[in-house]
Amino acid sequence: MEIRAAETGDVEGAIALHDALAPYLVVTRGAVTRRLASPAVAGNGTFAAVDAGEVVGWATTELIAGSDPLDGQLRLLVRPDHRGRGIGAKLLEATHEDLRSAGATSARVFADPAAVEWAARRGYRQTRQVHYAGIDPRKAPDVPGLPTGVELIPLTDVDPRQLYEADQVAQRTKPGDANITSRPYDDWLAAIWRSPDMVLDLSVAALYQDQLVAFTLGHGDRTRIWSKMTATMPPYRGRGLAKLVKSAALHRAAAAGVRGAYTANYDGNAPMIAVNEWLGYDRVTTHAVLICLL
Repeated sequence: MEIRAAETGDVEGAIALHDALAPYLVVTRGAVTRRLASPAVAGNGTFAAVDAGEVVGWATTELIAGSDPLDGQLRLLVRPDHRGRGIGAKLLEATHEDLRSAGATSARVFADPAAVEWAARRGYRQTRQVHYAGIDPRKAPDVPGLPTGVELIPLTDVDPRQLYEADQVAQRTKPGDANITSRPYDDWLAAIWRSPDMVLDLSVAALYQDQLVAFTLGHGDRTRIWSKMTATMPPYRGRGLAKLVKSAALHRAAAAGVRGAYTANYDGNAPMIAVNEWLGYDRVTTHAVLICLL
């Protein structure tokens, strides 16, 4: 058994592990390949547990952009037939060390409820739950009628600065445990707008009097996509704009050949849960949100 930094040769094993245990996370071959081909950066680590040449465990870290104090998050998977051998503990130790070296003050993870007791012994406490849901975009309802003056356009037709400003509002006002303040525009431009993982042409904004008042942003491989953020600007909430942008985006996805669209919502985010239920999303699983001070 070897626990080490992941290598480019681990891509296929990582994808097989994610597809077997958590396909709703939409971890794509292209995204993993690009991640492992990029220079190693503290707070963006990837670790593999390898047994006889097979990837049996996988863990990644990420810094929560714009958080103050700086928070980190991680994902950790271990193949069921290899659990109980200390693999998860060693991967967790590696992720914690990576996040600490980047200056993160805490680590957040979404975990199967069965792992809560295990995580509690390692310093984690549960703060809430998060619900994962998915839909075949071909089953999405018709796009509702547009309110007077509202226009729907793909994000490829949006000024990136306009989307950035709306996303900053969305990040600061979304439910969650991290205190989000702001993210530099150049950092956002590289990580979001220019990221090859984003599907900007399948993502949609609502404009009113040339103002961006709602948007939905996704990433994926054009077979499966993940809803990274859906938001309505505060003065325009409660008018059905989230239904508009999400339903329009699902129809664009269906036309592009996407057959699985996934999302997640905190249990306290009743408005977005209601929107997703209206759209026809089926709940896939519920995870515990766990936080540990580093």
